[in-house]
Amino acid sequence: MPTRGSVTARSSESSPGKLTVCATPIGNLGDVSYRLLEVLRDSDLILAEDTRRTRKLLAHYDIHVPLTCLEKHREAAMQPWVEKKLQLGKRIALLSDAGTPGLADPGQQLIPALIQSGYEVDYIPGPSAILAALTLSGLPMHSFLFHAFPPAKTGPRRRLFLSLAMLKATLIFFESPFRLRSSLDDMRTSFGDRPAAVCREMTKRYQEIWRGPLSSLQERLALRKAPPLGEVTVVVGGFRDTAVESELTVEGSQC
Repeated sequence: MPTRGSVTARSSESSPGKLTVCATPIGNLGDVSYRLLEVLRDSDLILAEDTRRTRKLLAHYDIHVPLTCLEKHREAAMQPWVEKKLQLGKRIALLSDAGTPGLADPGQQLIPALIQSGYEVDYIPGPSAILAALTLSGLPMHSFLFHAFPPAKTGPRRRLFLSLAMLKATLIFFESPFRLRSSLDDMRTSFGDRPAAVCREMTKRYQEIWRGPLSSLQERLALRKAPPLGEVTVVVGGFRDTAVESELTVEGSQC
């Protein structure tokens, strides 16, 4: 495991600072990369979605760096403060609770704003709930659309789903376990009984992957006495024009 001494020392405190966007484990702390550990140890400051969650990661790897909370609704207000730190040559790491900052997490405003202002922004790749769920779903991976969390209320949620119903891309959503039942109901109403997958607690000890038509996922959820706990990602197959596909299959057989 790298030590703090293994990191190349910075040339000068007066040199321009840098923001590094860091993807962190979505559940299993063993998914941390050596490069991420080096960056965290060499940072002057860590911006975290939830400092309590980030402290657990840092404590696991014996990293001691000052933490500041960066919540979604505070991004715009904190931007001048972050810029001042960068002007002083500080190296700042940006972390969400899990996965990549900016994807339904803090960073959506700050990252592009700093890039547009000319500050150096780097990225440490890592685990992604989006790609993990897409891979584990068994659905087509060549074209997909990620839409984060659907609206909490039925009306706006159904309108969203209907607006996506004709897309041929595989659809990926984050969802609260407490809204999963109603969300699956609205998906079936809007999309029809398409193939789908519910991915829960990925990379963790109690990981569950449900695959099948939306109707079978609804039935499986209905058998549970309580809503499933933990992080949930839902993957739904894209629109398929069966008439066109049938015609293409016939034509293809004549080659």
